[in-house]
Amino acid sequence: MTGPARSTRRPRLLSVLLALGGVLGAGVSALLGNITGNLLSELSVTALGSASLGVAALGVAASFLVEWRRRQRAERSATDHAVTSATSGAPTLPRSDGFTGRRGQAEAVVELLDPKHAVAVVGRRAVGTSWCAIQAANLCRSEFPDGQYYLDLRRGGRARSPREVLTALARVLGTAPPRSGRADDLADAADALRGQVDGRRVLLVLDNVDSPAQVRALLPPTTRICRLLLAGTGRLAALNGVAAYWLAEPEPDDAVEMFAVAGTTGGVHRPQRADPRRDPDVRTIVELCGYQPRAVTELGRRTTTYGWRHADVRHALRRAADTPPHQRVDVSPVTELVVAQDTAYHALGGEARRLWRLLSLSPVPLDRPTIAALARRRPDRVAALLDELADGAFVTGASGDRYEVRPLLAPYARMHLREAVPVRRRVNAQARLTRHLARRAERQVTGLTAAGPLETDPRLPADDPYDWFTLHQDLLLAVVKVPAGAVRALPRRVRGWWFRLAVASCGWLAHAERRDEWEDLCRTVLSNPTAQQRPEIAGWAHNQLGVVLRRRHDPYGAMAELSLAVAGQGRRGTAQARMNLGLALLDLGRLDEAVAHLELSRRHRAGGDRAGQALSDLGLGAARLARGDREAAHDLLVRAANAFRSLGDSRGYAAALTNLVLVHAAMGEYLDAAQAWRAALREYETIGDPTNRAAALLNAGAALLGTAPGQADQAAEWLAESLRLREGGRVDAGLGRTLLHLGDAEAARQRPETARRRWIDAAAVCESVGDEDGQRAADDRLASAPGPTSG
Repeated sequence: MTGPARSTRRPRLLSVLLALGGVLGAGVSALLGNITGNLLSELSVTALGSASLGVAALGVAASFLVEWRRRQRAERSATDHAVTSATSGAPTLPRSDGFTGRRGQAEAVVELLDPKHAVAVVGRRAVGTSWCAIQAANLCRSEFPDGQYYLDLRRGGRARSPREVLTALARVLGTAPPRSGRADDLADAADALRGQVDGRRVLLVLDNVDSPAQVRALLPPTTRICRLLLAGTGRLAALNGVAAYWLAEPEPDDAVEMFAVAGTTGGVHRPQRADPRRDPDVRTIVELCGYQPRAVTELGRRTTTYGWRHADVRHALRRAADTPPHQRVDVSPVTELVVAQDTAYHALGGEARRLWRLLSLSPVPLDRPTIAALARRRPDRVAALLDELADGAFVTGASGDRYEVRPLLAPYARMHLREAVPVRRRVNAQARLTRHLARRAERQVTGLTAAGPLETDPRLPADDPYDWFTLHQDLLLAVVKVPAGAVRALPRRVRGWWFRLAVASCGWLAHAERRDEWEDLCRTVLSNPTAQQRPEIAGWAHNQLGVVLRRRHDPYGAMAELSLAVAGQGRRGTAQARMNLGLALLDLGRLDEAVAHLELSRRHRAGGDRAGQALSDLGLGAARLARGDREAAHDLLVRAANAFRSLGDSRGYAAALTNLVLVHAAMGEYLDAAQAWRAALREYETIGDPTNRAAALLNAGAALLGTAPGQADQAAEWLAESLRLREGGRVDAGLGRTLLHLGDAEAARQRPETARRRWIDAAAVCESVGDEDGQRAADDRLASAPGPTSG
């Protein structure tokens, strides 16, 4: 037997049990009376016998009363849902009082009823689908002279079963109701209804359809002139033979009109109040209410009744929606009223409501693993809850299988979060979200070298691009890029994971060259009280700022920040800062100081930190080469190349080979230089690193011109490719040197005019970036080159 059939028989079963209990009670009382009769007086026995008869009478009376009440409820459930005329008793439509705006939408539904036999007005619960359907039915009343029948499928707040729906329609139309809840009996009853209305211009309006199962037996309707108009949730759109009309929230002007009309019909006249239609605070109020008709109208009525100022109402809603969730804010009566009017929210299951509230903690979409960590639920359970929320138009999907609270309902969701969830649980949820993101971000950077991407240089390997960071960049930035000083208010258990997430995110921002966001994040870390209490965290942030400033060609600012980083960290913690400081000094031409700091960086590396040792050797080799110590630079770069190759670090290996090209060329070992640049180019072909590939092509082209001038065409091709990779990027010394050697290649190819233009451009670039050696070399070539030919 199906569930609905069992539910209809429960009152009968209850009445039978009560009658049975009365008879048993009488029997037990009589038995006790006989047993105690030998011990008590005759008067006592008579009293017990009378009591037993009274209990039996009460049991039988109760059974008859329950049965009578059941029959009354059954009769009302079959007839009360159909609205009838007060004069003739014929079925008619309810009044559409309170219907404001949306005239064009009701007319669109009427137009659909002409060619379609079944139309469903669907939307979020309490958004006005009933209003729209009733208004549409009233607009086309003359087109259905044989009758318009209205049935509410949610009378008393409970969704009616398919059998109850067919029973109510059968009583109204005069057909036989279904004998049971079985599918064949439901189909027979539906066929009888079709036969009754077939050939008649009849409109059936079924309101508050919560489930397609309630009306599936009625589809398809008759193929002639009878029409079926439904109003319910979006799941009706999946029914075959039904044309769905989606009804969204009202437009801002319509919502303001609802607010104003509700205030004028509240029974209180306040002529001194300004017209809500012209008050900007009212527009903000309806926006914070998500343009939900029920909340807007009730708030408009209460505002007029109690004389609330619109500015105070706006302030109360704004404070509840925008205050950070970890801060305590008293829930005002205004917020309680708005939350209580959200019938769609209260119709959800308990876990679905909880998940929707937690999703409001994130202003951007979340993927399923992140949602599961936030809600602390299994992925399969999260999938079912997301389906429920999507059916109710609470969430919307985004790329990458991600979900977020509908932007329209985001303030509403935060009000529910504040009203239903204590501060402690909100903080726990924030900590779960931040911890999950920090751990995933750290897993993405585990493949980097121990030194990390923050020590990178054009002569050093860069970090790998990560698709995960790109996909979740909005979420990461929303979590870590809090305004400077705001992180002070974060709970202690959230701040720890927040810092770890900031450390991992800086590597991604460095790779993406998003220097402004990178700098903002570093300064936010410095404003954290934890940074003031722990010098190593402050030293880490100063190190980051130093790298940012160095990449912005501010070596003096970089040197100041990196000096603070060196002073604030311990012995091992200064290895990275000293290396970056050495590179900044190298940019300033202070070669001896640069070598000293790079030597200290190498000395402070841990013995087991092979990747860090290789990076220090690479930077120190570049500094030795700039100072003219070719033999020492050669040994350091060979050692770095071997270490990177054994570690499987292709970027580090290629960077070491790129610098070795310059060493071999300076030492006159042209064959070794050629082998080094060929190997470096092969490495760069396997990795996506345009910056360092451009440097390798520059070194290869310059070395080829010095070793084999007859291969100027090949050298020019490599140098042109290096120039193409640098175009659109930052203007640096590498660009000037590329133009310089490209001019040399054009001169070797007997193209003096093109060579002269390249040298002029090289001199201008080298002058703008402060490369005096490059500018001097370009000026010398221009001075020795023949003048331009006159035409």
